[in-house]
Amino acid sequence: MSASGQEVRPGEGTRGRILEELAVAPRTARDLSKKLGIQESAARGHLDRLEERGLVVPTFRREGVGRPRKRYLLTPEALELFPKRYELLLDAVMEEILAEHGEASASKLFADAAKRMAQEIAAKVPHGPSRSERARALVKALNDLGFRCTVEQSESGALKIVRSNCVFRHSALHHAYLVCDVFDKHLTEGLLGQVGVDLQDSISRGGMRCTHLIQLR
Repeated sequence: MSASGQEVRPGEGTRGRILEELAVAPRTARDLSKKLGIQESAARGHLDRLEERGLVVPTFRREGVGRPRKRYLLTPEALELFPKRYELLLDAVMEEILAEHGEASASKLFADAAKRMAQEIAAKVPHGPSRSERARALVKALNDLGFRCTVEQSESGALKIVRSNCVFRHSALHHAYLVCDVFDKHLTEGLLGQVGVDLQDSISRGGMRCTHLIQLR
C-alpha cells in the first residue's frame, strides 16, 4: 500500500505514471519531473516511496566527467503490476494441441502436468500426514496460486474442496473438460492418492463455485 492506503497501479496517479515512464526506459528524477510536469523534489519523494515498496531500484552510470547519474529501474515486482494475458497463449497452445494431436494426447499432457504440480506440492507437506491434512495442504497450495478454496469434511468422511475463484477461469470456459475434468482430477489424486473425485459444481459450466467431492478409499 502507498502512503495514501491505495495500491499503486501503472498509469494511475503520479506514482502510476512514474511506473509507466520507467517501463519505457530508466530515468532520473529530473527526467521524470520534466515528463510529468512536477517539481524534481516531488519526483524524488515519489521515487523514495516506490523504492521503499520494492518497486524501483536506483542504478548509477557514469556519462563523461563528473558524478555518475542516478537513474531508476523497475523491479520484477513492479513489472508484475502491469496487465498480463497469459490465457491468450494458453488458449492458443491448447487449440494447437487439440488440432494437431487430438483430445487423447491433450488429456495426457494435462494429466501429466497436474501430476508434476502435485509432486511439487507434496514435497512441501510433512511426511506421513492423513489424507485430510494433505487435502488442507492442497487447498493452501491452491490459495497461494490465487484460488479461493476451503475444505470441509462430512460425518461420513467425505471431503469437499470448494473454490470460489478459479485462476484458470478463462481457459476453463473454453476447455472445461481439459481443465476441470482432467487437470483438477489428476491434481487431487496426485496429492491424495487414488480417491474418488466427483466434480459436483463448476464455474466453467455456469456454477457460482467449483465443488469437488472427495471419497477417501
